[in-house]
Amino acid sequence: MSYYPLYNMNCDDFEAMVIMICNHILGPSTIPFAKGKDGGKDGKFIGKANCIPSEAKPWDGKIIIQAKHTERLNASCSDYDFNKRLNNEVIPAIKKLKEENNIDYYLLFTNYKLTGIKDTDIEKRIKSETNIPTLLFADEKIQDFLKTYHDVVKKAELNRLLLPFVFDDTDIETVVSSLSKYVRNDILDLNKEISFEYPGLEKKNELNKMGQQYFENVICTSMNDINKISSFLSDPLNEIVADIYDDAANELNAKITLNRNQFYEFEQVIETIYDRVVNTYASVLHGKKRLVRILLLYMYCNCDIGKKQ
Repeated sequence: MSYYPLYNMNCDDFEAMVIMICNHILGPSTIPFAKGKDGGKDGKFIGKANCIPSEAKPWDGKIIIQAKHTERLNASCSDYDFNKRLNNEVIPAIKKLKEENNIDYYLLFTNYKLTGIKDTDIEKRIKSETNIPTLLFADEKIQDFLKTYHDVVKKAELNRLLLPFVFDDTDIETVVSSLSKYVRNDILDLNKEISFEYPGLEKKNELNKMGQQYFENVICTSMNDINKISSFLSDPLNEIVADIYDDAANELNAKITLNRNQFYEFEQVIETIYDRVVNTYASVLHGKKRLVRILLLYMYCNCDIGKKQ
């Protein structure tokens, strides 16, 4: 299962991808609009939709398509800037289209994230202010479309957004979920400290091109939590989880070694893996995401990933 970091796309490519999706869910006669002042629309479809909002009761009429893209990681439909775009761009544009009799239905695509409760609130709000039936497809729904329509992934070249290597992120999620229970219940021996002596972090940072600012502001300030992971994995009661950790670290180290030239500083490796895991398991890791980074930092400090000589 791939999660595509759509925030790494530019607006034009995101809009083009949206039109490709609409060719499936509306029909192949979906019309994209040329680059420029769009008047609240990036595309349109006139006729009976394939499966929107359902195959049993598809929309039939003038369907306007709008794409709203953000380059911010983990941007949410609850954020101020998204609501500002609704107020200043989306709703006024729909009202103008309605005055000109150019719209019967409205499809809004965005890579902002969305909770299951918030989507209907936004749709109801737009309809109440414009009297135009609206569907909002945020990041989660777009990811579902991409799992179904593989040709869109290929045509939009979305694989270029992914890590330059593939790994089994379920192992990391398993370790983090197990670790979080112990951290929450204060079962760990917090007085035990690990000494990362070989080859020494200063030398390791030099070997791996670890940025000094990242080391001081992220790794050094996380050392207490890194010690917790050492205590957890060394406990015989956690032997099964430790074995899963060993599998994950071994796999990551091999993949990183093979593809190290794709990155300059080593923190880019860590943060790219972090993004992949927390986005793939966003709901499962809610409230635990920091432990993903801590686990990766432990792997680095413990010389399980990266050069050590």
